[in-house]
Amino acid sequence: MSTDTVQVLQSDGFNKSRWTQLPRDVLIGHQAILQLPDIIADIRPGRSVLIISGGTTREVAGNEVEDILKDSYDVKRFVAGKLDTTTLEACSQASLSADFLIGVGGGRVIDCAKIVSYKQGKPFISVPTAASHDGIISGRATLPTEAGSVSVGAHPPIAVVADTGIISQAPHRLMASGCADVISNYTAILDWELAHRLRGEQISEYAIALSKMTAEILVKDANLIKPGQEEAAWIVVKALVSSGVSMAIAGSSRPASGGEHKFGHALERLIPGAALHGEACGIGSIMTMYLHGGDWREIRSSLARIGAPTTPKELNIPDEIVIEALLKARDIRPERYTILDMGLTRESAEHLVQMLYEA
Repeated sequence: MSTDTVQVLQSDGFNKSRWTQLPRDVLIGHQAILQLPDIIADIRPGRSVLIISGGTTREVAGNEVEDILKDSYDVKRFVAGKLDTTTLEACSQASLSADFLIGVGGGRVIDCAKIVSYKQGKPFISVPTAASHDGIISGRATLPTEAGSVSVGAHPPIAVVADTGIISQAPHRLMASGCADVISNYTAILDWELAHRLRGEQISEYAIALSKMTAEILVKDANLIKPGQEEAAWIVVKALVSSGVSMAIAGSSRPASGGEHKFGHALERLIPGAALHGEACGIGSIMTMYLHGGDWREIRSSLARIGAPTTPKELNIPDEIVIEALLKARDIRPERYTILDMGLTRESAEHLVQMLYEA
């Protein structure tokens, strides 16, 4: 549901207002997917549904979702390949007769469902098959373009059903990337506070506290994030949900997206597909924490224990490309002020990259 048409009556005095949109139901746990009919019955979104999945995730969970719902609902399916305007238009056409949508898959699939449901004013349910980033619950979506990835407005899912048994069987690289995405909240909130001090940008202490607490949980439990462990999936999904809630409270992605994310998007433009979103943000967070004067070694150590990369070499990315990404980060969302917008020199960028390899 769009907030564009909402009118709130105000007096002549204090007139600040904000509409915070959060999922109505969030279910995380073992065999949670089997409770999907109960979730739908609770929210009553309608009788016809379009299940959006990817080619692989259809086999992982999409077919099971269809089997669970087909006797009680009018079910149609759509396979989202590359996330682009063509796919979004095709998905929009496929969803015209649907009352609600279900996104079953990773970030690309969830973002597709999120964008289409937002444009059509229809609710959607998020059924993630991997814990790769906090987009499973947030009100923002990432859309790849020829000029690079851009963040677009959407709304949070009306419900989230995260089956930890399914998520734990996804490649560990995806879960490690999700952890890195959340751990990078540390530097995102430092950048937000910096923008508040230097530019007068409004901040939300509540959103900052929640975002920081979420990152701290993953750093504390880094030793528990092991491949194939359902307990690990439980910890990471809860953290991703909390991170998404912090953004909903803030009304923007600020508590979870700062200079490290601008670096990540710049890197994606320079060498598309070389790093997962969270992987790039994790490495970016090590470097931006150094610039903030914080404990960058703790972030690096936590990422390493989880199994996320901490150097360009681990991703087979040349150091020079990372240096260029640091320098070009200021061109990404220039309205979002971060420590990378304070005049980073090439010499300093080179030092930051070399620092990543220090013992």
